[in-house]
Amino acid sequence: MFPGATDERERADATGGPDRSDANFVVVGAPLDASTTFQPGTRFGPRRIRHFSETFDDYDHRTDRYFSELGVVDHGDVRPWDDVDEYLEWLEGAVRDVVWDDAVPLVLGGEHTVTLAGARAVEPETLVVLDAHLDLREEYDGNRLSHACVTRRILEGVERVEEAVVLGARTGSEEEWDRASEADVTVVPPEDVADWEPDPALLERELYCSVDIDAADPGYAPGTGTKEPFGLEPREMRDVVRTLAPAATGFDVVEVNDRDDGQAAALAGKLVREFVYAGSGPS
Repeated sequence: MFPGATDERERADATGGPDRSDANFVVVGAPLDASTTFQPGTRFGPRRIRHFSETFDDYDHRTDRYFSELGVVDHGDVRPWDDVDEYLEWLEGAVRDVVWDDAVPLVLGGEHTVTLAGARAVEPETLVVLDAHLDLREEYDGNRLSHACVTRRILEGVERVEEAVVLGARTGSEEEWDRASEADVTVVPPEDVADWEPDPALLERELYCSVDIDAADPGYAPGTGTKEPFGLEPREMRDVVRTLAPAATGFDVVEVNDRDDGQAAALAGKLVREFVYAGSGPS
């Protein structure tokens, strides 16, 4: 269970079924690890994010809030199987149930492909991604559902999504940079993210915010599959999440694996908490 959240399984055992009547946010683990490249291990991401969040204080001085009082429920993990397309449909259903219950889904990956299920369920107008990579490939090694294709799949396959804003991208194929030059994609390089301020009109739209932990410089978050130097500072990522949270109807943090001492998972867990604190409205 994510620390400070209510365990939905225990609540269901006590009441005879799921009860989200007082839930504002619902954590959904999505430990998919099917197309990760170079260093796999994202199947351990949700577990590690929960584990390395245990040391965080419940109280947040900046907002004068207690995390445990903000209506966060943990649904547990939606376990994957071999058929990725079928799994994404099942995960989409789990996340859509959260949306129908008037709560904001907090998806813990798992590889970045799970964001496709989240976006399908939430149906935002704009996708904002913190990512080292453009993820705009048509396919990777013949796989259109590779984590290297997720932003393109969302742009082309989720009807309500009109644009993608990619913050921190610093690498991509020639094909991806060509796709990024089109009107529905905005790329903000790492050196400009600290000064990035979203257009006020953007914050009036329904947003889905996705954080690929490799947006951070690997010196801060080495526990990810495809490290890319010259990345973002954790504070820059925090500030973006705080800015977007009030307008976001869905959030995920993905690509955390088990190949460090918890740095990536701790950063991911902290960003989840920052999203909740900032997205909870006036205190």
